Amino acid sequence: MNALKIKELIEAGLPDAAVQVLGDDGQHFDAIVESPSFKGKTLISQHKMVYATLGDSFEGALHALSLKTSAPR
Repeated sequence: MNALKIKELIEAGLPDAAVQVLGDDGQHFDAIVESPSFKGKTLISQHKMVYATLGDSFEGALHALSLKTSAPR
């Protein structure tokens, strides 16, 4: 798994999102995701929405993903 693939998966699942993914060790990544879809949702709900875009990627290929999510102001 690499940062570009994670970015592509998130963007495919949340097409209105601005996504930045950092990390280059192949297992630990930091993602910043801003999406109008997050408006009015709790942080936990926002994170669940992002995790849903990744499907089974956490099963082995992706070890850790740190998320910062927000709706545009």
